[in-house]
Amino acid sequence: MAKMLDANEFELTEKLVVLNRVSKTVKGGRIARFAAIMVVGDGNGHVGYGLGKAAEVPDAIRKGIEDAKKNLIEVSLNGSTIPHEVLGEYGAGKVLLKPAAPGTGIIAGGTVRAVLESAGIKNIRAKCLRSSNPTNVVKATFEGLKQLRTAEEIASARGLSVEAVKKA
Repeated sequence: MAKMLDANEFELTEKLVVLNRVSKTVKGGRIARFAAIMVVGDGNGHVGYGLGKAAEVPDAIRKGIEDAKKNLIEVSLNGSTIPHEVLGEYGAGKVLLKPAAPGTGIIAGGTVRAVLESAGIKNIRAKCLRSSNPTNVVKATFEGLKQLRTAEEIASARGLSVEAVKKA
């Protein structure tokens, strides 16, 4: 099951998912600012995302990375793929994640791909359903990853053997 982690324990890599330029019209003219969605991960089942907003691009990226390190979760993996099919939902965003055989690679769009690569998943099929808004897609992907559980985790929670869980 997913739980919050301390970012200092891991060697994290950072990825910029999307950089958005936004402007606000005020009495004196337009004010331009930047919003950056960042994903951090160690490539071994630990991943986090964050949103940073600032007047300059580097500051927005830095804030996004700091926020991503606060939202770090652990993902249950089955080798180089996920243990079972899952549907993550957030707002209007829906992401379908399906395990794949070794050698398949990551079959996913750019937003979902960044999250899955950072988590260390190497063989997976993913499809964005409904919204393609990058913020909602990243959050929906995380909701799906949080739902993942291995047979060992389910067996220990139910007090059964792994074989009994796999039969059911």
